[in-house]
Amino acid sequence: MKKWHVIITVIAALCVIAIIYIIRLNSIPAITYFPIDKNRSFSNAETTIQLFSEKGNDNYEINWRAGSRTENSVYLRQDVSLLYDNGRLRGALTKWVQDTDTIQLKEKLHHEDSSLFQSISFHHGEVHYPDSQIKSIHQLSSDYLYVIDSPTTSLESFKTPENNYEKEWKDLLERTTKQQLIYQWNKLFHHFQIDSNHYLTVPLTDLAKYQEEPLPSLTMEQTEKIMGQLWEGLYKNYVIPVVNTENEELNSYIPIVLFDKDQKHLLVLYELNGKKNKLIQNYSFTDQ
Repeated sequence: MKKWHVIITVIAALCVIAIIYIIRLNSIPAITYFPIDKNRSFSNAETTIQLFSEKGNDNYEINWRAGSRTENSVYLRQDVSLLYDNGRLRGALTKWVQDTDTIQLKEKLHHEDSSLFQSISFHHGEVHYPDSQIKSIHQLSSDYLYVIDSPTTSLESFKTPENNYEKEWKDLLERTTKQQLIYQWNKLFHHFQIDSNHYLTVPLTDLAKYQEEPLPSLTMEQTEKIMGQLWEGLYKNYVIPVVNTENEELNSYIPIVLFDKDQKHLLVLYELNGKKNKLIQNYSFTDQ
């Protein structure tokens, strides 16, 4: 009898462990693409980067915000935002909330030296219907900011240059950032033996333009599906590892997204903390 008590106790303990594991697994935030819900939409979705204050002669503070609102409360809302400084990753913000219509993300960052800040955000909603049908909505937003921190002039920031001085700084920051990124991307092309001539290459931070226009030779509906599935993969393979890494240890640059010119697949190439990665997404438009 005692033997059976031990066996039952062990089985019960294993069941409890299994249940806890399943609950924890299901509670891990994730972005999941479902067919687009054409009856729901975002009333607002935006990303902003602003100079907040000067903290002394050698450093300053910026406000980085992202957020969105849906027309009605939905089952699950989730937003994610990435920030880059002269092409280098500075951090990621992400938040998910059930049964809400609003998400707000914000952070203040200390920095020094002149910089081109760029941020890209993905706003996501998961809609559940009574007949167990699940659909999703999403939207992209982005922002950028040029900050001039020169020892010979006062601290200033702008988005569009208004004089020759700002235009020169804009050209300098863009040129140095582009040179650094091209160097990093070429290493990835070489490592994975990829001929970039077969692809439309788009920096991750430039993806928001496909919120308003389709990818070449594709419809807007196809483009929406590609973007939703792209961010599902990015969140799992790029954002989560970034969020779980201390900011002081982050070492990554803007990923490069490669859209196959034959409209069959896309690739995402990036390096995170010394490890080179390649994501592959094959296109499938049968379930739109």
